[in-house]
Amino acid sequence: MSSVSLAYQAPPARGLFDDSPATLAALTRRFAAGAEQHDRDGSFPFCNFLELHRHGLVSAVVPTSHGGGGASLASARRIVAAVARGEPATALVLTMTYLIHRSLSRADARWPAAQRDAVFRSAVADGALANALRVEPALGSPARGGLPDTVARRTPRGWRLSGHKLYTTGIPALRWLAVWGRTDEPEPRVGVFLVPRELPGIRVVESWDHLGLRASGSHEVVFEDVALPPENAVDLRPPADWAAGPDPDQHAWMIVLLGALYDGVARSARAWLLDFLSERAPGSLGAPLATLPRVQQAVGEIEARLWASDALLDGLARAADAGTPPTAAESGLVKFNVTANAIRAVELALELTGNHGLSRRNPLERHHRDVLCSRIHTPQNDSILLAAGRLAFERTAGTAPP
Repeated sequence: MSSVSLAYQAPPARGLFDDSPATLAALTRRFAAGAEQHDRDGSFPFCNFLELHRHGLVSAVVPTSHGGGGASLASARRIVAAVARGEPATALVLTMTYLIHRSLSRADARWPAAQRDAVFRSAVADGALANALRVEPALGSPARGGLPDTVARRTPRGWRLSGHKLYTTGIPALRWLAVWGRTDEPEPRVGVFLVPRELPGIRVVESWDHLGLRASGSHEVVFEDVALPPENAVDLRPPADWAAGPDPDQHAWMIVLLGALYDGVARSARAWLLDFLSERAPGSLGAPLATLPRVQQAVGEIEARLWASDALLDGLARAADAGTPPTAAESGLVKFNVTANAIRAVELALELTGNHGLSRRNPLERHHRDVLCSRIHTPQNDSILLAAGRLAFERTAGTAPP
């Protein structure tokens, strides 16, 4: 069974938690220095997570009662944004860990205390990473409905878990796998099984060869009769109990952190673009490209889009931190706009730089590939717009709160 004890122990004294602007700026520079190579060979950035742990940033969202940083959403956003400006695949893995920690920090968290505390303590002590494994070959994303094919069978000693998961971001370094599955009971329950990564029967299929976020290690994982104690079925419910949709607070966290990630990619593209336009002086012009009014106008559009995204993310983070998150449908509109702004900002940069921007000698083409991944993350645009449209009609009919 897991080498990490699930028995409760008193939390350690709070360790270093340094999210100062100087530290975050240094991490951005350090991660950016290795980003190109990780992208080229698809290698996982293990060293980046050692650096994050050294500053107490892997456990930033862990409550202070368990030795973590107790970070607000606004603080977590700053951390993810700084990491994303350097190496966005690292930011994606960190975001997934933060979302697990946030869900376990909530007053209505359903996980048994021992399992919750083990995840927290390992993050503080060792920088242990966690992620939710939900997508399957047949099911696709569970956000669109359907029962998972991953099945847990009852045994005298607990459960035996078997299944196949796709897009397991961070699997080269994950310690904890929160696996979405169902029971084999006559009336199946659906929910989360906590699986320590080192258990026998877990096989990684190294299939991740993607256009963007190539260093995220988002491979497939196969579970072959993995033995779990009964208490590692940490949140099982009848399928109907999951139909209510995402919790507004948890959804706001997901939207803000993913938005910060892709906004960070766009800001890295902007920074490179401004340097390029200020230095590039074609002989026919006799001055830098930055002096051209049409170039200034295009850069002005980039500024407008990134300014709007900052305001949207700031507003949603403030609302969530104040305990008044909007509906999940409304939070989804933040993702729709922020990701559209990020993509358009990078596209404008490419239009201004031409072949230079598409050359692999420069980082802009990598930023373009990375920012396009924003369209894939749940919630996707069609789901966002459908939910927003339904909410508009419900409010017009007086069947939804204003």
